[in-house]
Amino acid sequence: MALVIVGLGNPGKEYEKTRHNAGRMAVELLAKEEGVEDFVFNKTANALVAKGEVAGEKATLVLPETMMNASGKAVAAFVKSPKAAVDLLVIQDDLDLPLGVTKMVFGRGSGGHKGVESIMRAVKTKDFARLRVGISAAGKKNQAKKVSGEEKVIKHVIGKFKPADEATLKKALKKSAEAARMFARDGYDAATMFANTR
Repeated sequence: MALVIVGLGNPGKEYEKTRHNAGRMAVELLAKEEGVEDFVFNKTANALVAKGEVAGEKATLVLPETMMNASGKAVAAFVKSPKAAVDLLVIQDDLDLPLGVTKMVFGRGSGGHKGVESIMRAVKTKDFARLRVGISAAGKKNQAKKVSGEEKVIKHVIGKFKPADEATLKKALKKSAEAARMFARDGYDAATMFANTR
């Protein structure tokens, strides 16, 4: 069974480089580094799909072309059963982590992330690996600075990364791509140890 690696984000020019697209950017970088760059639109999945190898393992890279909260449809086209979700890795942005921090989790709740919720509904399980990429400002004790109020949250997630964030973002995306490679090659535990170490 080939791995399915999904980069969450919103499609279209206006969402490029927005915080909500951190997962999508990480998978695009992974594709570039692994030479799996030929993303082709798959009508059934409504997603851009590239097939190839990641760290020598067969993988399907998926960038849903639906809005974030309908991401599940794209994933369900490749993950046909709850059991098959063991080979799924979803890379997502995360408001609860400061920029520069990544965290790998398995079988956890969605944390209110609409894209993740959509996938859990579509594949009928929450038992799959997720790589969370922090997109918040760092507050006290290196925790994420809380953004509260629906309007502010939306404004933050669909806002673009500031030029001052570029270097930290670049590092986080590189780390995410490396964690995805380790997931493919060495499995969940090794990738988790790497991703969750600051």
